[in-house]
Amino acid sequence: MPENGHFQRLRPVVAGLSGHGLDVHVLTDRKFSAQVAEDGGRFVDLFGPYPLEGLGDDSLPVPSRFVTHAAAYAEPIHARVAALGARLIVHDSFAVIGRLVARLAGLPRVCVCAGHNVQPRRFLPLLRDDPRVRTSPVCHSAVQTLRDVHGMDDASPFSYLSPPSRALNIYCEPPEFLDEAERQAWEPVAFFGSVRQVPSANGEPGAEACFATGEALKIYVSFGTVVWRYYAETALRALGTLADAFAGRDDVQAVISLGGADPGRAARAGLVRPNVRVEDYVDQQAILAEADLFVTHHGMNSTHEAIVHRVPMMSYPFFWDQPGLARKCQELGLAMPLADTVQGGFTIGDVGHALDMLRRRRAAMQSALARARSWEEAVIAQRPAVIRRIVALIDAQLLRR
Repeated sequence: MPENGHFQRLRPVVAGLSGHGLDVHVLTDRKFSAQVAEDGGRFVDLFGPYPLEGLGDDSLPVPSRFVTHAAAYAEPIHARVAALGARLIVHDSFAVIGRLVARLAGLPRVCVCAGHNVQPRRFLPLLRDDPRVRTSPVCHSAVQTLRDVHGMDDASPFSYLSPPSRALNIYCEPPEFLDEAERQAWEPVAFFGSVRQVPSANGEPGAEACFATGEALKIYVSFGTVVWRYYAETALRALGTLADAFAGRDDVQAVISLGGADPGRAARAGLVRPNVRVEDYVDQQAILAEADLFVTHHGMNSTHEAIVHRVPMMSYPFFWDQPGLARKCQELGLAMPLADTVQGGFTIGDVGHALDMLRRRRAAMQSALARARSWEEAVIAQRPAVIRRIVALIDAQLLRR
């Protein structure tokens, strides 16, 4: 589906399968076509002929619209996949159409899990009470179509919470981020990680500096992209307090990334301070290579990119899997909380206290980050074995036929 973070997690899977010699057709948004080619896949335009827009669905959260998309275009997309000669469906768990096409085609599916431990049995009750939820009549009708026409008995406006596959589930974190009971819920599971590769310890030579030189603490602040879709006011309030806390401190320099969001000229200008720079978008890999601290919402990609760069984190989660991943990182000694509750208020004094705590805990946090980075390296090293496991599903399917 056309979500940047989800697509980034699929890229190592695409690269691994194509590197194994398979013909990998990637049905996705045109904005990702160049990256698909870079990873050795064959781009197939999913949303040009079958657009999300025009279906009349204004449901929230936005992924509920993926349910409507699947019901509207099930037959033609199934026909397109059949014409490609597909033998296996690999899909991001939010891609309802992937699960549906696998069902219609009688093919095994590999589900690439979106987020930290996003188990449907745990998250469905949360969604039913979520104040963001607004399900359109079009989406309700699509749910009936999925049930009555396509036999998807568990269809709901939240079917982007795809149930685990009976064939194989790809989990995009190292195994240490789940306890034993949590792992069992994902079986059969293969751990794959989410970062494309672990950078060298020395960084990339010749890269342009993101921070000024000096002894000041280099702080990178980003709440990602999706947060702005639902919680722009809360995000701006938190960024404003952070900017005020950093202002005037000669021991701090900060870069705030808005993740491509446009909060308005006045709001953006209101975050700028002499030692605080505001950017619409940054090269996150490059800036993490220099940062001493990352203030983050704990999106999965951002969190694990910080780990491979061994950057301590300050947690300010908003919703979905972010609070759970923040807690896990705090338990592992990789992060410190900024507020006592999710989206909770905090003061300039709280920020100063957290910075003091960071300085006291720096050595311990660096040790914990080095250990966690080794987990990232280990899970990446196991990717060829996971790819062989996926290929075995194709071989088994061919034998059955």
